Amino acid sequence: MAAISASTCPAAGVSPFSQRRATSYGGIRNLSRILAVSTERGGRGTGFGENGKHEKQKLNQKVVKEESEVKPNIYANPEKIPEFEEDKKWLKDYFEECKEMIRSDGGPPRWFSPLECSSSTSPDCPLLLFLPGIDGTGLGLIMHHHKLGKMFNVWCLHIPVQDRTPFNELVKIVERTVRSENYRSPNRPIYLAGESIGACLAISVAARNPDMDLVLVLSNPATSFSQSQLQPLIPLLEMMPDQFPINLPYILSLATSNPLRVLMDNVVKRGPLPQIIGELSQDLATMSSNLPVLADIVPRQTLLWKLNLLKSGSACGNSCLHAVKAQLLILCSGRDQLLPSQEESQRLQKALPDCEIRMFEESGHFLFLEDNVDLVTIIKGASFYRRGKHFDCASDFMPPTPSEFKKLHDSISWVLTATSPVMLSTLEDGKVVRGLAGIPSEGPVLFVGYHMLMGFEVIPLVAQIMMERNILVRGIAHPAMFVRVKDRRPPEPELSDFDVIRVMGAVPVSAANFYKLMSSKSHALLYPGGLREALHRKGEEYKLFWPDKSEFVRMAARFGAKIIPFGVVGEDDFAEIILDYNDLMKIPWRREEIERVTSRTAKLRTDASGEIANQQMHIPWVLPKFPGRFYYYFGKPILTEEMKVELREKKKCDEMYLHIKSEVEGCIDFLKNKREKDPYRNLLSRVLYQASHPGSTSPFHLPSFDL
Repeated sequence: MAAISASTCPAAGVSPFSQRRATSYGGIRNLSRILAVSTERGGRGTGFGENGKHEKQKLNQKVVKEESEVKPNIYANPEKIPEFEEDKKWLKDYFEECKEMIRSDGGPPRWFSPLECSSSTSPDCPLLLFLPGIDGTGLGLIMHHHKLGKMFNVWCLHIPVQDRTPFNELVKIVERTVRSENYRSPNRPIYLAGESIGACLAISVAARNPDMDLVLVLSNPATSFSQSQLQPLIPLLEMMPDQFPINLPYILSLATSNPLRVLMDNVVKRGPLPQIIGELSQDLATMSSNLPVLADIVPRQTLLWKLNLLKSGSACGNSCLHAVKAQLLILCSGRDQLLPSQEESQRLQKALPDCEIRMFEESGHFLFLEDNVDLVTIIKGASFYRRGKHFDCASDFMPPTPSEFKKLHDSISWVLTATSPVMLSTLEDGKVVRGLAGIPSEGPVLFVGYHMLMGFEVIPLVAQIMMERNILVRGIAHPAMFVRVKDRRPPEPELSDFDVIRVMGAVPVSAANFYKLMSSKSHALLYPGGLREALHRKGEEYKLFWPDKSEFVRMAARFGAKIIPFGVVGEDDFAEIILDYNDLMKIPWRREEIERVTSRTAKLRTDASGEIANQQMHIPWVLPKFPGRFYYYFGKPILTEEMKVELREKKKCDEMYLHIKSEVEGCIDFLKNKREKDPYRNLLSRVLYQASHPGSTSPFHLPSFDL
């Protein structure tokens, strides 16, 4: 089987998951009461008793019933999709609920489960324990509860303001809970999400339980405390009189460096000037009105205690790094003024065997309280969400939410505008129609087609099928998009460059994953030509490089899949190859680079020979052209359900394979001929048409040739 080109994601230009908040929707909800559960009881908070079980069963039955009903396509108009879910909470909610938490303070550290998390969680979801940072309230994930609750059972550790539990005792509290829950559900992973001091807690617990299935998601770990600006504050706090203004608001001013600049950054891309001014005023008012709350959360003596806690936690975490065997995802802020988080993340990645990094260049220390950070999307994009011992591309996959798709669509809108894709499909009676009406709604469906240069055709294909048919097409992609490479060096891409591909459901190419997609009745996308087609040479446009073996036909027939051959043209209207593989291999330093990158990449088709054998990893040099247009033609679906028995024979499979290849070539020839009659093939003609027809704004709905 083949793979989507490793250059698919960079074609989008920017990461789609770095958008800003728009306050015209997703308003503030009233403060909810939070039920706290003592660490000594081991309960699950709200809804975990017998009555809670019955209520949850009723709720699950209601959800199943609602999902079985026909719903309108919410992806049809991405520009109308709210940027954030309606029930998302904001920074103002954090301050309001902190007031409630510190007002009812007292007692030892304890767990609580937010109500918005416990109401919708499926019983088979893994447990996520949130370990707070310096504030200790346990509300650090409040802006993520609405989405986390759909994927995890969430418990948050609350450390009261006046509590003075030492670090080693906090480790024992978390460890007791982890061991107890692991005993209850030994086949499920336990997630530890921690920020700063909470990250040190997670590392210490993981080191003490190396045989337990733990997944750590750490934000700006405080293991770098000895190198931070915070350590010198300890002797200052001990020496200075009480009137000296060192408290949490002062620490926050250090963290943001310039609060006004940060607030401006948060709203500068949100909309028109009046809206920006209004939102900036609102944010400034929120910050200023809640400074007393910050002082109450961490008063002076508590701050001194927390700094000493950071010191001991950092020392403990560093001393046991060698024993950590857990899977780690480190979230690192580029503008963390409290801790040297960038350098620390690199150090931890080298010290830990299974560790990945996600960088947030414009974020400060308190990462989880920033509007543009979505923890659920981060976890999904890194392929860190699983319910069992190993990630299952079928059962563990969580489809993109409407807001996630909107961010993707917004990030690739320039591609759609530049290409103005023309999409044709074929009905069962053989009639060719505009649009995608010929694509079957029920799976399994296997799209088999031609891979254009650099894989640019994937972006409009997946987006339009999602918008027009409410169908998610899951790509079968090259392993380079999933395997972390230690000591990466340019031009090797960062693994995070492909997070958007994984959020949209791509899976690494393998027979097992192909089986899972077909058995789960998915719509899958396969390119038999793989990298050899996507990274082709000069003069090889629209030439298929398929292997001799009928790799996919028998598997598709086993599940009665509908196979849709398709062709795409348009790459020659956008770019011209000036240096291909043959040219690059003549340059000594480039040849060494290509060989080095290829040697560090997973090998495919090792049993093959010739051009379709394991492809050398390289990026051809191209010269952009004045944009033309992309054309897609989906042929008549091939129904393998009726040929299950005969396709068990190798000869019949080979014949079907050649038929599919011929159909793809026919689709390409059809489009190459038809596009010559398209008066809007050139970008300028399309721009003029849109200017004279104000209502025709969608790049998918512009006119083209006659059928």
